[in-house]
Amino acid sequence: MSNLKTLKTRIKSVKSTQKMTKAMKMVAASKLRKAKTAVETSRPYADKISELLFELASNISSQTQNDRRFAMLSDCNKHKTSKTHLIVILSSDRGLCGGLNTATVKYAKNYIDRLIESGNKVKIFTVGKKANDQLKSSYEHLILKSRFGLFKDDIKYETALEISNELIELFENEEFDTCDTIYSKFKSAIAQDVIKKQLIPIDTISQDGTEKLVTSPVNYEENQEKLLHDLLPKNLAIQIYNKLLENSASEQGARMAAMESATNNAGKMIKDLTLVYNRTRQANITRELIDIVSGANTV
Repeated sequence: MSNLKTLKTRIKSVKSTQKMTKAMKMVAASKLRKAKTAVETSRPYADKISELLFELASNISSQTQNDRRFAMLSDCNKHKTSKTHLIVILSSDRGLCGGLNTATVKYAKNYIDRLIESGNKVKIFTVGKKANDQLKSSYEHLILKSRFGLFKDDIKYETALEISNELIELFENEEFDTCDTIYSKFKSAIAQDVIKKQLIPIDTISQDGTEKLVTSPVNYEENQEKLLHDLLPKNLAIQIYNKLLENSASEQGARMAAMESATNNAGKMIKDLTLVYNRTRQANITRELIDIVSGANTV
């Protein structure tokens, strides 16, 4: 009878877990719809502002000079044998989202190790508690800055602007030469890709190795150099905002998929435990009947 009580307790416990995972799946699905709309809306704007910046820069000859105003556009330190790389790693603040954070951190670790082996210096800027916790054991001495709690609420542009200003300040203080961001790009609720994107200096090289910047037929009424100078930090803030939205949508999609899988697994476990419970109960009833019949025959 004690075995039946244990089975009954386990079934009750798994049912409670199933209710919780089902509720979390519904919450994640609700947040995902909002996050998906936000990220899909931001993508065209982020692409167009980058395109505008590239076209504008193509008309300005000073982009090829070591002008500090345009240091974010052209790599003034490209001839250096050893560079200082700042890696901005985006992750979630909470778990229960499958292997999303593990994949991001694994990618980041491999990239960090390659840079160090090449003789470069590395600094880390973590956005999200999970990346910081997983990297702290091995790379605590490399972590320059950390920010937590960004993904608990809706992502705001002001948050991206704050991060952008911090990066610009570090860059102007010559804390790093190159800044890359590693994040999860949202594809669907069940598919997210880990992406590395160079933020500073702005990558102007296409996948085939050619320059993206071409002569633009657009004539700008305002002074082009001033316009480019104003557009560079705004573009950085927009790109960071887009990456935060991508990572947020990826988190909700991964959590929804993970909770759906957990709910299904809990259902299978309940079914199996119920079957074992019924078999054990039937075996106990049969044993009791045999004892009663045996006792009656002896009399």
